Amino acid sequence: MSLEGGLSRRQCLGGAVTAGALTMLSLPRAAMAGAQIEEPLIDSVRTALSSAIHNKAPPVPEFANTEARLAYLRWLGEMSGRLSRKVADAPTRIEFLQTVWYEAKRSGLEVSLVLGLIQVESNFRKFAVSSAGARGYMQVMPFWTRVIGDGDPAKLFHMQTNLRFGCVILRHYLDRESGDLFMTLGRYNGSRGKSPYPNAVFSNQRLWAFNEKEREKERLQQQQQQQQQRDRSPA
Repeated sequence: MSLEGGLSRRQCLGGAVTAGALTMLSLPRAAMAGAQIEEPLIDSVRTALSSAIHNKAPPVPEFANTEARLAYLRWLGEMSGRLSRKVADAPTRIEFLQTVWYEAKRSGLEVSLVLGLIQVESNFRKFAVSSAGARGYMQVMPFWTRVIGDGDPAKLFHMQTNLRFGCVILRHYLDRESGDLFMTLGRYNGSRGKSPYPNAVFSNQRLWAFNEKEREKERLQQQQQQQQQRDRSPA
């Protein structure tokens, strides 16, 4: 069984950038990391979260058909271009985006939301550490490795481990808040009910939105303009 877009659903936990936006991406931004708050978890929740964390499937997308794969590749190319201002090394950038896409889909989250959150939390710095001790791209608190992991906080600097923990925790909070993203993001940041952090994530999420239909429309318009130019050119 596959998620929309073709991602395998095994062990799934649940459920056009403008010139101005590109300029915003190129500007340095301070990380806005907070800290998740340790809360008691009932056994069933702890077991579900732990199971999601310990599924070691590699972040290799699976697709139901060729068109789904091509759509993913178009997204990957577009996002790689946007992220190049922050992650210069192309192989690292592609691996990161592929892993974000996989882990976000696996947890039933919008990929653009996860990317927006990462930009706010760590500004795409793999080894970021907040004053509260949160670590990595998604600024995961070390206590989570004790609660649902193997107790080794150093692993939070590993790309897939950090992204998996972050996405699983965000999904957990989203379920607890009955789908309310505003409250979910506040809980993730340790500032539940306050607006600055959720608003910052929503603002950055727009920078990572990808509208396939709009991209196809722009591509066709460019082709038409090029053809018109050729038609006007003397033989």
